[in-house]
Amino acid sequence: MTKGGRLDTLPHERQIHEYEKTIRQFKEQSGGELLSSDDIRQLEKKLEKLKKKAYSQLSPWERVQICRHPTRPHTIDYIKNICTDFVELFGDRNYADDKAIVGGLAMIDGVKWMVIGQEKGNDTESRMYRNFGMPHPEGYRKALRLMRLAEKFQLPVLSFIDTAGAFPGLSAEERGQAWAIAENLREMARLKTPIVVVIVGEASSGGAIAMAVGDSIGMLEHAYYSVITPEGCASILWKDAGKNTVAAQALKLTAEDVLSFEIIDQIIKEPLGGAHHDPDFVYVQVKTFLKEQWASLKNLPPEVLLEKRYAKFRRLGKYTTSGV
Repeated sequence: MTKGGRLDTLPHERQIHEYEKTIRQFKEQSGGELLSSDDIRQLEKKLEKLKKKAYSQLSPWERVQICRHPTRPHTIDYIKNICTDFVELFGDRNYADDKAIVGGLAMIDGVKWMVIGQEKGNDTESRMYRNFGMPHPEGYRKALRLMRLAEKFQLPVLSFIDTAGAFPGLSAEERGQAWAIAENLREMARLKTPIVVVIVGEASSGGAIAMAVGDSIGMLEHAYYSVITPEGCASILWKDAGKNTVAAQALKLTAEDVLSFEIIDQIIKEPLGGAHHDPDFVYVQVKTFLKEQWASLKNLPPEVLLEKRYAKFRRLGKYTTSGV
């Protein structure tokens, strides 16, 4: 949230923020003489109950709004707060350097990683620079180049996912967007080094899955994972983007939904109300997840690693047949 106002207040948080404002006013007015300290504590207890109730009854669309919050941590924030000695690498050695993809070598608690992620930016200028986190084909080729480099030097790969989808413009199609995504899927499936994926925000369409084929996949509590954004789904099915709330419910895109489908392996806890309320808490949770996954993956022989990865993705999309 902003310090000077409430321009970024989410709809489900308005009552909470009004309550917080009232408590501040009581504390400031008349040197605290309007209410006793006991009265203030009672109000603060009621505020805490209000928060727990509001955040425990979130709809799928409200969860989507949380993961799009303008101050929610992005890939660069995680790199700065989890990694040390980060050295960024650029370009796909074919066309250009895509600023929507950030990647490079880093240390995490003494372990060398190849860290790659989709970056949206945090203000108007940086969002334009990062193309709102929507990669072009050269972005996916850049990510694949870095993953192959990791395989060559036997380094684990960490992939942060945060995109509403691959860039859908004509220029991207002309340079082979679909081919770049398909190639990443194939090559990540057979990369002979551990891959840990962390979904930190939006994970939508092929733009997300192109960097999300991993041995272990963690997802933040208020992130979402879907074949399409709710607005895109509503526009296609009902010709009305305003039905986004209905689409969000139907898509089963929350962390709990995709965990039940065994698409991800673990939900990473967020602070009450979302990662933007306490980023430091989330950094610790993500780092703990990475350390746990590295401990379970580091001693696996390459052939076992690939077989387990293959089996993991073959299990997706369960279905039953009848004898009719």
